[in-house]
Amino acid sequence: MSLDVSGLRVEAGSRTVIDDLSFRLEPGRILAVLGANGAGKSELVMALAGMLPPVAGSVVLEGKDLTGAHPAVIRRAGLAAVPEGHRILTQLTVDDNLRAAGSILPRGLKEALEETYELFPELAERRDQIAGTMSGGQQQMLALGHAMMARPRYLLIDEMSLGLAPVVVKRLMGFVTDLAARGTAVLLIEQFADLALGIAHNAIVLRGGRERYAGPASGLRGNAARLNEAYFGI
Repeated sequence: MSLDVSGLRVEAGSRTVIDDLSFRLEPGRILAVLGANGAGKSELVMALAGMLPPVAGSVVLEGKDLTGAHPAVIRRAGLAAVPEGHRILTQLTVDDNLRAAGSILPRGLKEALEETYELFPELAERRDQIAGTMSGGQQQMLALGHAMMARPRYLLIDEMSLGLAPVVVKRLMGFVTDLAARGTAVLLIEQFADLALGIAHNAIVLRGGRERYAGPASGLRGNAARLNEAYFGI
């Protein structure tokens, strides 16, 4: 079982933002996708989640071809995305947010709620709180909870640290590690490269939409020179 991406090419307007990218992501593994601003990281998440159809290549999830599929089809197949920023319903309670996110489930909403609250006890404690009154870190936790309500086997997380203090980001990284330990495959796009490499099994560095490094995260961990070369070509 795996998510297999082969020869992926994605365009935004007339610009190629991902060019000939291939990788495999297996259950229980964390893949860090790194790169400078404009490298194509967010576009990769959008393409895999069905929001930006690729112009070439393939996306196959556990043998099922999802290339260019509708986002709802991809989500039902077991792949969910946590987009950049806190995409939550700020006027609703935590519980109502999660129930809304779980509305796509054909059955098992109660079980999905219980599992999500087990993963994020802090959300369980705040289930009646209006989401918009929570801290940035708690809102990001809720955004993760949104995605987990679909009970995905593969999770795409785009810049969950955006605007958050490093100490909060470390807590969220702990949740990501827990998810992987439970068998969820995680593709993690992150601006704090050291933190991402600290929990990832493998890493990809993008520059100009092309792969500049692909291999064990340990190959970049603590190696500033190699990381700078992959990021900037210097």
